[in-house]
Amino acid sequence: MSDIKAAIVGGTGYTGVELLRLLADHPQVEVTAITSRAEAGTPVSELFPSLRGHYDLKFSEPDVEQLAACDVVFFATPHGVAQAQVPELIRRGVRVIDLSADFRIKDIATWEHWYGQKHACPELAREAVYGLPEVNRTQIAGAQLLACPGCYPTAIQLGFIPLLEAGLIETSGLVANAASGASGAGRQGKTDLLFAENNDSFRAYAAAGHRHLPEIEQGLRLASGEGEVQMTFVPHLLPMVRGIHATLYGTLKGEATQESLQSLFEQRYASEPFVDVMPAGSHPQTRSVKGTNLCRLAVYKPQDRNTVVVLSVIDNLAKGASAQAIQNLNIMFGLNENQGLERPALLP
Repeated sequence: MSDIKAAIVGGTGYTGVELLRLLADHPQVEVTAITSRAEAGTPVSELFPSLRGHYDLKFSEPDVEQLAACDVVFFATPHGVAQAQVPELIRRGVRVIDLSADFRIKDIATWEHWYGQKHACPELAREAVYGLPEVNRTQIAGAQLLACPGCYPTAIQLGFIPLLEAGLIETSGLVANAASGASGAGRQGKTDLLFAENNDSFRAYAAAGHRHLPEIEQGLRLASGEGEVQMTFVPHLLPMVRGIHATLYGTLKGEATQESLQSLFEQRYASEPFVDVMPAGSHPQTRSVKGTNLCRLAVYKPQDRNTVVVLSVIDNLAKGASAQAIQNLNIMFGLNENQGLERPALLP
């Protein structure tokens, strides 16, 4: 097939440049436009010297005619921005992959509560397909509007889903203790993200409630098939650039052995190209997925008691954002799911 013409709206943030990095090697995608009001006219390679020799593009003002000429448009914009431009693109038949939270949550009142603004196009939010391929692959293939999952939600859902689908754990009292690198906060100047503030330190934040919680619980409800799932989610900030480590806790309903839990996870993800269930006894590290679309998992039943512990690691900018968006693009356009995503992790 001919090259898929793609545009990126909001290309100056970390997810935008990660899209550019990954798409530079994609054999069937051509990035024809990248927008930024603040950097309009600036060559991509000037703002991001790492991309010299890969792109001749300049940042441009968002223009609906230019975007509508593409096959797919990625929105790598702050929450609330995509809502203004997506409806017109949908009307013109363009496929849209939104990396913000604008279309992830189906209950509009819940979205408005957690994001503190009025939703501009609730009808599209209800129609959007949630882009977690390990759950929604069939729907993703036919999607016109795709909501790419958040970083914490990806790591946490992939860890809990096998247990909930099998009905092995209680749906109340779930706990997710997760930590992210500083790039999870985006490319912005904030005092608490400065090197001198963040380095050589480790802290929790948003312990009273984080806006990724309703997205996670929405997905876990679907996995469990039950009406109510309650999870305590406490995020932490790590003194590193990229990566998420989630330690997940659930209470077993009945009998399960370490061996049966290991087998459950291996069977659930046996055909998933980007979920790696580690051998029993493993402790996956964030550096083992750096720059990749992989989620690595390990499952434990400590002291043979009734608590199950899952360890889940992803790269928050890759499987947690831009690489997963490209995995979704591959599915949407009938390509090999691995295209442009087969690099091994960066080490050290």
